[in-house]
Amino acid sequence: MGNDGYGFQLRLLQAWQLRRDTDVVHVAVRQQRLIAALAVNGPRPRSFLVGLLWPETPESKALESLRVAVHLITRQVPGLLVNSGSMLSLSELVDVDLHRLRARLQDLNRAGLKGNVQLCLEQLRDCDLLPGWYDDWVLFEQSRLHQDRLHAYHVIARESLACRDYESALEAAKAALEVEPLYESAVGLLIQAERRRGNNASALRSFVNYASKLKADLGLLPSEAVRGLLADIL
Repeated sequence: MGNDGYGFQLRLLQAWQLRRDTDVVHVAVRQQRLIAALAVNGPRPRSFLVGLLWPETPESKALESLRVAVHLITRQVPGLLVNSGSMLSLSELVDVDLHRLRARLQDLNRAGLKGNVQLCLEQLRDCDLLPGWYDDWVLFEQSRLHQDRLHAYHVIARESLACRDYESALEAAKAALEVEPLYESAVGLLIQAERRRGNNASALRSFVNYASKLKADLGLLPSEAVRGLLADIL
């Protein structure tokens, strides 16, 4: 998860920031948006980028905005962009925190939970993508990452429970509920972990809190599957 060997470090999680070695590089918002779009989407034709970044702007004006942004980035941050005529991309020397997180999520999905559980949980926290950015393409990627993190927390909680690591299962389930308070699978795993620790009171309290929020927000009752986890004490 380190960035050894990279000349640039691009941060998209929690805030946009570009560093060259140890120095912060300041660029204007237009250039930030282009750099972020290339980091998220990979190499793309200019025609794709103008439609993504300036969807409501006439094409000629959008192309001019793109040309200016490319020129300024090339002048201010030489080596960051690879300009192949119709195609633009970021240099391979750019370490992007989003890429490292996605690689971690893919490893988790493919191979399951391995290594330091606490480190894995720590890597998943505070991972909001470009908060405060409201472009349609950013909102889509934010939603995608939101779902990926939920799934990762579910995998960690489920596998930790199976390994009788109840503390990690509780932590992962609670983290999932911080992201999505009505995530039923996480509630179920939380209740199971509490009960297997012998803490029926906490399990019941978690159920009551979930049932109250579900009723208030959606007018629904907990499913039979969730109620069944507490059938003997309800």
